[in-house]
Amino acid sequence: VNTLLDASRDEVLAGIENGFYEAGDRDLSLFYITCHGYYAGGMTCLQMYDGSVLAAAELAQALRGVKGDVLVVIDCCGIKTEVCRRCFPVAEKYGFTFVGGHPMAGSHFSGFKYSRSNLFQGAPMVLVPHRFDDMELLQWVKDMLEPCRFGMFSVTTAQDHDRMIAFTSQMPHILSNAFIKSPTALDHKGFSAGSYKDMTRVAWLNPQMWAELFLNNRDNVLSELDFYIASLQQYRDAVQIGHAQPHRKGSCCRARQGKQQTKKSSDP
Repeated sequence: VNTLLDASRDEVLAGIENGFYEAGDRDLSLFYITCHGYYAGGMTCLQMYDGSVLAAAELAQALRGVKGDVLVVIDCCGIKTEVCRRCFPVAEKYGFTFVGGHPMAGSHFSGFKYSRSNLFQGAPMVLVPHRFDDMELLQWVKDMLEPCRFGMFSVTTAQDHDRMIAFTSQMPHILSNAFIKSPTALDHKGFSAGSYKDMTRVAWLNPQMWAELFLNNRDNVLSELDFYIASLQQYRDAVQIGHAQPHRKGSCCRARQGKQQTKKSSDP
C-alpha cells in the first residue's frame, strides 16, 4: 500500500516507481493519491497539492509499470457522467480499467487536515463500471476497498448516479446555503435547536468545488430546483390563504407520506 497525501507531480511519479518495486504479479498493490481533476486543452489533468500538474495519460503510463494482472483506477469525484465519459476512453487506450467511484461520506469541512481513519467506516460506496457483467472485476474492486470498511456497495450507471446525487447531496447543500442567507440568522442564538443545526450543517461548503459540481450536473440540479421551488410556492400559497386546511390535507400531508415511503425503502 502506498498513500501519498499533499504530494507533488514528481513525488507521485517517484512513489509509483519506488513504492511497488518488490510487488509480485499476484500481489494486490494499492496506491492512493489526493488531487483536483480538470479537463483542459484536450487533456484530462490532475492538479496536485502544490499546484503542479500531472496529465492523466502520464499517470496511466507510470502505473503500467506496476506488476500485476489487473490495473484498476478508481476516482472519488462527486459527479460521474463527465468523469466517466473522459476516463473510460483513456483507460481503454492505455490498457487499464477505470471504475467510477463515490464514497458517500464526509463532513461540512474540506481539506486534508480534516481526514480521519474511520471516515468511510459503515458508509455506502457507489461504483460505476464500464461493464456491468464483469463480476470478477467488481469483486476485485470490493477487495481493494476492504481497508476502507464501507458498509455497502451500490453499482449503477453514471447518469443514474448524477440524477440521484443531485437530490441526495447537491440539493441539501444548495438549500442549506440559501437558508442561512436570511438576515434573521444573525440573531438565531438562544432560539435554535436540533432542526436549525440539521438545516445549516452543510452550509459551510467549499465554494469553488461545489460550484463546479453544480455546473457539471446542471440538468439534474435544475430539475430538482424547479421541483423544490414549485413545492415552496405551494406552501407560500397555503400560508397566504390563511388557514391550516391546505397544510393538513395538502403539502404537509404528502411530505409526511413521502418520508414514510423513503424510510420503508431504506429499511433492510
